[in-house]
Amino acid sequence: MSSALVVGYDPRAIPGVDGEALGAALDAELARFGEHGIDAAMTLIVFDESAEPTLVASLTERPWDVVVVGGGIRKTEQLFPLFEQIVNLIRRHAPQAAIAFNTSGGDSVEAAQRWL
Repeated sequence: MSSALVVGYDPRAIPGVDGEALGAALDAELARFGEHGIDAAMTLIVFDESAEPTLVASLTERPWDVVVVGGGIRKTEQLFPLFEQIVNLIRRHAPQAAIAFNTSGGDSVEAAQRWL
């Protein structure tokens, strides 16, 4: 079975956003991976000193086939340094994994499937 790690920004850390509703949507997307025969996990991070150790722990948990980086991280100009950090951590700690990018929390499965 193929495996995918989805890396996203923790919606509870975004001011003015209904973090619980967005979290539920992300959980639903994670469940969709199983419907497509993909073993998946999700790591939600924030832009602080916890980002790197949290992501490294997830990346080294197992040999992932693909790592999907969420659009919320890539599309937010203030988070661009975090995006760069994530890409470099993937290269360093999961070099066997393809890197995919979704456009929203609702198309992570399709992003992963492009590389599986």
